[in-house]
Amino acid sequence: MKVVTEPLAGGSALARDYMNRYETVEHLYGGDFRNEGSRALRAEWLDSHEALRADRAQVAACLRSYNEAHNPHEAVKSSLALLEKPGTLVISGGQQSGLFTGPLLVIYKAMTTIIAAREAGEQLGRPVVPLFWIAGEDHDWDEVNHTYVLNRSGEISKIKIEKTGDVRSSVSDIKVEDESWQQAVAQLDELLQDSEFKPGIMEFIREASSASNNMTDLFAKLMGNLFGKFGLILLDSADPCLRKLEQPFFETLIRENGELETAYLNAATVIRDSGYQLQADVAEGSANLFYIHEGTRLLLHKKDGFFTDRKGTVSFSKEALLDILYTHPERFSNNVLTRPLMQDYLLPTLATVLGQGEIAYWAIPHQAFKTVGGAMPLIIPRMSFTLVEGTLQKHMDKYGIGFPDVHQGLDSKRQEWLTAQDELRLGDRFEETKAAFNALYEPLIEQLGTIQAGLLKLGSNNKDKILDQISFLQAKAQDALEKQNEAALRQWERIELSLMPQGKLQERVYNIMYYLNRYGPDWLDNLMAVPADYSGTHRMIYM
Repeated sequence: MKVVTEPLAGGSALARDYMNRYETVEHLYGGDFRNEGSRALRAEWLDSHEALRADRAQVAACLRSYNEAHNPHEAVKSSLALLEKPGTLVISGGQQSGLFTGPLLVIYKAMTTIIAAREAGEQLGRPVVPLFWIAGEDHDWDEVNHTYVLNRSGEISKIKIEKTGDVRSSVSDIKVEDESWQQAVAQLDELLQDSEFKPGIMEFIREASSASNNMTDLFAKLMGNLFGKFGLILLDSADPCLRKLEQPFFETLIRENGELETAYLNAATVIRDSGYQLQADVAEGSANLFYIHEGTRLLLHKKDGFFTDRKGTVSFSKEALLDILYTHPERFSNNVLTRPLMQDYLLPTLATVLGQGEIAYWAIPHQAFKTVGGAMPLIIPRMSFTLVEGTLQKHMDKYGIGFPDVHQGLDSKRQEWLTAQDELRLGDRFEETKAAFNALYEPLIEQLGTIQAGLLKLGSNNKDKILDQISFLQAKAQDALEKQNEAALRQWERIELSLMPQGKLQERVYNIMYYLNRYGPDWLDNLMAVPADYSGTHRMIYM
């Protein structure tokens, strides 16, 4: 593999400044992970505030039970044994549970988490374990129920699992029937080209899906298969065992809800006053908590002294809500702004791995950490890659295309190249013909108008029809030229489909199974050996 740095424009201005000019945004964050002094200070703070967090032995027991079911690797057992011991820290990453692990960025986030934990442990001289937080409590099914792969023809194909019913349940609570699993696995099998690695990959996917009740189960089994050997602990945020341990902190979130709302609103004002846009909604009256009512996840708001949802399906006084919490903690769930606080309550989090959008919205709870007596963990920008296969690299060299060209869109470059293949200069000659015809015909039409006024309109219509016929022939000639260069134009299309599918970065669309099928499991080990880079800079991997 050859690794080439390829800085890309775009993304949130706040995230860009976090990655490139941290000193300008340090008032919005808890420290810079890339600074060894910040790591040491954060570790000292965690040591001195151990009593504020959930009991680590109980947390480890819940995680042990979950990982034994989905990620039973010896290295994971060792990580959990370390987590039980005082002094062990955590580097966390997280994502929703996508079909067959979802897009490549999930893989890169797990990689960053593992590598950063290893590096932090070496620097601090103490155990630091990697943990992946699966957002199984989220209810946006449409975000996780599909994935994309390059098919046998080098085209993009979508695999999707439909949900039965309209209940807005947490993803971990949505049952996927065996028939749906079988259809999705069969579709993946059909789309992937035959390779020496395919039988083993498909066999494990079939076994894992048949043993999975929901999307989170399969996600955990596949992620465990890929990363368990590196000691990556998996956590499902919808785990009922963990929800019981979270009960005291949910009580804090309810009792201090007004103060937390003020902290979020104040932070939003500071962010806007600093010249940045908010990356998550901060609304007055929002409780930033979900309540599970008859299987439906309802976002709570505060109105007239009560906690209620927008439609008024449920309504509780603060004390009534607390009473339910004591008896049914499984009915409560975090939203995007309280989840960072809950993670910090459950785990001794040295740092968390985030994408650019996440880096931007994590500035919002900055003050909320202080409100509940906590401190914001350090943030590590997720490593970002585009994979370039050997044949694509040859085609890009052949046509003089760089990744910035692909990133911006190849339409103009492709048209320039196609025009250069037109040895007869058909485009220019057709335009010259139209101009010459106009020059000859316009004076004649004007003269006809002096004979009879109606001839002026008739002549103009006649001219337009003739020009349309010339344009029609020009289009046919263009089609013929493209047909003549069909093989080359397919190569242009393949470059774009592979590197910028749907106009997005490859890592945001394609699934890892295509690459594992083509290059084998050792390919991921080689990718894990790529030097760490926490600058957030995009890199090209030439294979």
